[in-house]
Amino acid sequence: MFSKNTKLEKFKDAETIIGASIKVKGNFNGQGDIVIEGRLEGSLKTVANVFVGEKAKVSANIEASEALISGEINGNIKVKKYLAISETAKINGDVQCGEISIERGASITGQIIVSSEDSKKTDNKKERIDTEA
Repeated sequence: MFSKNTKLEKFKDAETIIGASIKVKGNFNGQGDIVIEGRLEGSLKTVANVFVGEKAKVSANIEASEALISGEINGNIKVKKYLAISETAKINGDVQCGEISIERGASITGQIIVSSEDSKKTDNKKERIDTEA
């Protein structure tokens, strides 16, 4: 879903946008794409996609179908499909996803579990990567 040239293109029709000057607290549940450029505290869950901008600061657990993380996350991330972590990302928490890409320079402190839907159904095979920045 995400490529370097079209990182934000998929989010032009996002259902929810938390702008750079906005700080929100609460538990958010949605059906559409969510863009976070500001600050979020609480939890975030959507059946669609999440984009966390480079200057965003999130203190929340995140659940989504796919996600692109470029900012700071303090909390766990659970993504069903593809998770892209950019070079500016700082994640303090555990990460669970179906597929992952991590750019050089990203910081992750926590456990990473990559497990595709197909392997869960056939043999419960999981790939574990423990990292500490």
